[in-house]
Amino acid sequence: MWAYILRRLLLIVPTLFGILLINFGVIQFAPGGPVEQVIAQIKGTAVDPTSRMSGNVGSEASSGTRAPRTAGQVSGEATSKYRGARGLDPALIKDLERQFGFDKPLHVRFGKMLWDYLRFDFGNSFFRDRNVLQLVAEKLPVSVSLGLWSTLLVYLISIPLGVAKAVRDGTRFDLWTSTVVIIANAIPGFLFAILLIVVFAGGRYFSWFPLRGLVSENWQSLGWFARVTDYLWHMILPVTAITLGGFATLTMWTKNSFLDQIHQQYVLTAYAKGLSDRQVLYGHVFRNAMLIVIAGFPAELVRMLFTGSLLVEVIFSLDGLGLLGFEAAMKRDYPIMFASLYISTLLGLVLTLISDLTYTVVDPRIDFDSR
Repeated sequence: MWAYILRRLLLIVPTLFGILLINFGVIQFAPGGPVEQVIAQIKGTAVDPTSRMSGNVGSEASSGTRAPRTAGQVSGEATSKYRGARGLDPALIKDLERQFGFDKPLHVRFGKMLWDYLRFDFGNSFFRDRNVLQLVAEKLPVSVSLGLWSTLLVYLISIPLGVAKAVRDGTRFDLWTSTVVIIANAIPGFLFAILLIVVFAGGRYFSWFPLRGLVSENWQSLGWFARVTDYLWHMILPVTAITLGGFATLTMWTKNSFLDQIHQQYVLTAYAKGLSDRQVLYGHVFRNAMLIVIAGFPAELVRMLFTGSLLVEVIFSLDGLGLLGFEAAMKRDYPIMFASLYISTLLGLVLTLISDLTYTVVDPRIDFDSR
């Protein structure tokens, strides 16, 4: 087992290298880089990415007016590889390239990024003037809270429901629960989040839950029990919105996995030995059926942490990693983009290894060393 763990840990290195290399190469051909973003700000044509989500743009961009020319702008035309650089001093473009590190060759920039990332040095944000690691650390509690609670709730609902559906396959219970699961899977999480706000957060009917934030403004002055209660009070609506779409797929996985195992020969043998339904179901079938469910845990957790809660974070004004990554992508803030990619990939690979090791706990017959 230790040899297998060592091989998997060593495999993380080329996997991270390949992912970073591919994304680094793709980014070089993506239009609207950080230099173009600054040029757009100078000319007054920049658009706030947070305004795009709400359908509003900056006043300058919407009115079609441009900011006054700066000292670095000249009346002549500058030959540049950057879109929108016409009329700007070439020296200004060179200064921008030097500021963002684009004055160095591609292989030098990529090599420096790899060396820095090995030391978890992600540099500073291009547009926030903050250390990237500090930014991620500030946003991480929000995404971890949403991801862990949502994943836990999804598994607590899906596994018992999937087992019950498999045992009662074809009955009215199975039919009605399948209808609920299909409807839940069809409703996007962000749409359900809006519905929750309208009904329970003062939108129209009730004002039972807060509309925004992870905690109340006076959270620091509360006692420990009041802090926990306030935190859970704020988490109910966003976690419910994320969970709705997540439990449907896992429920069907659990049901189908159980149905597949129930019809195996060893189940008939167990019944022939006189074992009860409960002994057969939870003593034999459960262990084998849970393998596919465990296999999907790392991907589900990573999805909840980094992608699944983006729109929910925006709707409930929860400033987490999802919103941070989205804004970084819109502004082409490469240090934040690559740091998010690096951290999410590394976390996903580690969780996958933990998932494989969990296999041996669920079913001791699995031996990775023999592979």
